[in-house]
Amino acid sequence: MSDPEFERAIARLETVIRPHGRVLTAFSGGVDSTLVAAVARRVLGRDNAPAVIGDSPSLPRSELTKSRALAEALDLDLAVIAPDEQDDPGYRANAGDRCYFCKTRLYEHLHAYAKAHGFAVIFNGTNTDDLGDHRPGLRAADEAQVVSPLVEAGLDKQAVRGLARALGLPNWDKPAAACLASRIPYGTEVTLERLGQVERAEAALHALGFAGLRVRHHEQVARIELPADQLQQMLDPGVRLRVAKAVKAAGFLYVALDLEGFRSGSGNVALTVGGAGLIPGVESGSAATMQTHA
Repeated sequence: MSDPEFERAIARLETVIRPHGRVLTAFSGGVDSTLVAAVARRVLGRDNAPAVIGDSPSLPRSELTKSRALAEALDLDLAVIAPDEQDDPGYRANAGDRCYFCKTRLYEHLHAYAKAHGFAVIFNGTNTDDLGDHRPGLRAADEAQVVSPLVEAGLDKQAVRGLARALGLPNWDKPAAACLASRIPYGTEVTLERLGQVERAEAALHALGFAGLRVRHHEQVARIELPADQLQQMLDPGVRLRVAKAVKAAGFLYVALDLEGFRSGSGNVALTVGGAGLIPGVESGSAATMQTHA
């Protein structure tokens, strides 16, 4: 991002943020919400722009640790709340609109926190590229009257990363992530046991040197999706056996490697084969359907 582009983009974002005065940012540790939180802190001051992260069993412990370290590095006032989405039967049912129930629960708790601490406005990290996807969480944000500064400033993902890099944010190039529940196929109940199995399996693979992966939960079978450039590494006999042992130790009986590799939205394939009606308002096989499971 050139200097003039940066100046115009940051000016737009600051102009959107400044009139709100005192805000909470729904923080995930991803680049989008980090940019919003960092610029809000820059414009409004630390005490007027805290960040709040929702901690639940669907958030890997490693991500919570990284988010806390990131907030400290950026001198953000970070609060941790427990949205308890696991108590919501709509979330546990894991239909195509699971994210709606998750985000609704999160925003309810954020509003309660905001009211208790004297904040009237909640920001999120939605950018303009998100608006074209099927994202039930956006409906929850609209209903909760959450403000999306990146959208109001006209910033897409590329612009967000450019601004984050120019501002020196350490996670400017962090890959998009998704909660652990996204590894569980639609129609299969989200349980603490299944979330724990996925988290342990992915942590084991990270410890073995793999990155940017997903472990998809298919009851007794763990289906591993790896970036294409890491597939060859998995074929080494010693590595393959260590992976199998580690994933089985996480609670799976069988370990499978997906030969197509990692691709965002692979969990939605089932929705295009006899899955019509699973996501309210989205027809089976539509392009939008393919963006809901990261």
